[in-house]
Amino acid sequence: MSYLDDPRVFLAAERTLLAWQRTALALMGFGFVVERFGLFLHMVVGQALTPAQRGFSLWLGVGMTLLGGLLCVGSAVQFRTVIRSLGEAEIPRGYWTGCGVWLGFALAVIALALAIYFVLSAA
Repeated sequence: MSYLDDPRVFLAAERTLLAWQRTALALMGFGFVVERFGLFLHMVVGQALTPAQRGFSLWLGVGMTLLGGLLCVGSAVQFRTVIRSLGEAEIPRGYWTGCGVWLGFALAVIALALAIYFVLSAA
């Protein structure tokens, strides 16, 4: 990738990974808000929601949550690809490069569990 032998290249890649994971977390959080918006409307209006209203917020929220999970996995895989292309001098000695990757996979599992919960609780 580069021949600078500079650890700033690795640190820039890690910052990019964390930015993508932050974006994925925001997407998952917004998916949660959208999914629960139907419940909020039910409480405010005091009337039961139609299945179409409930279904729209449910599937849009589940989709956004799953999209956030996919973004976590994609960013982790991309980061591992970049790390493999770096030389030894570009990665600081003793630095554990797997933390961000495992965080991405853990967030993806949480997103999947949350989406499953949404679907099962709506039934």
